[in-house]
Amino acid sequence: MIGPFVEYEKNPILKPGSGFYSKAAYNPAVIKENNHYTMFFRGESYESSLTGVIGIAKSSDGFNFEIAMKPVIVPDNEHDKFGCEDPRIVKIKEIYYLTYVGNPGKYGRGNICLATSKDLTTWQKHGSILIPTNDWDKGQVKAGAVIPEPINGKYYMYFMGEKEPWKTAIGLAESEDLLKWNESLKEPVALPRSGFFDSKGIEPGPTPVITSEGIWLIYSGWGDNNIYQIGAILFDRENPSRIIERSEKPIVTPSRNWGEYYGGIPGHLVPEGLIVENDRWLLYYGVADRSCCISIWEVKK
Repeated sequence: MIGPFVEYEKNPILKPGSGFYSKAAYNPAVIKENNHYTMFFRGESYESSLTGVIGIAKSSDGFNFEIAMKPVIVPDNEHDKFGCEDPRIVKIKEIYYLTYVGNPGKYGRGNICLATSKDLTTWQKHGSILIPTNDWDKGQVKAGAVIPEPINGKYYMYFMGEKEPWKTAIGLAESEDLLKWNESLKEPVALPRSGFFDSKGIEPGPTPVITSEGIWLIYSGWGDNNIYQIGAILFDRENPSRIIERSEKPIVTPSRNWGEYYGGIPGHLVPEGLIVENDRWLLYYGVADRSCCISIWEVKK
């Protein structure tokens, strides 16, 4: 099992400021190239009724980020006209693929959306990419986390589906071109577990990590107490629907009442960013639906 992760002592690393993120700056996705870190996050403003726009911030060390003045992805279509939320990012070949949740204002519509870029600055939006086709996820789908390498000639994406609000599971979708996606199976690949921290619902986190052991998917899970904690699942490299190992206890738990700090939702951790370096894993997550934090796993060799 991966971990233990230790919370960064100077958290939060990003918090509400002004303009498009005056109310909240949270749920961060992060990518690293040439020793530079780029973060995409969900921003909310007191001056707007939108449920989110996607901002960008840059860092040279992965901890101290400078936020750009304007968001990079904003609502402009039917599928996201009420908000662009919760980004996740992966680079495949020379293209960056950013999935996000588009808020269409209606329940029961597929709302995993996609934008692509060659430079992390200029983005082309491709609309909603996965329409629910099974009974277990007919309510909505969210949280698309794309596996960064093809498996047997196809690309795969873990996603959250639900039949009714907040009673969720994790499904698997497949694609040949990364633009058009279909569900791989008629049933979920991971379910909530009675008696565990994730007994009520689960949601995929950052881009999965491929190692010699398999495919690591970090996720958030919650029980009847609605405390969102972070767990991990190891899937088979050749069969991304087969679970090899799953954390019995959370790998990250709320250490402080972030809701008390920022007036947000207490006990709410949502991981969406992960950087794997030679000797450490940097896990980025939203807290209280208001700010961004980081926890670190120092890998022993």
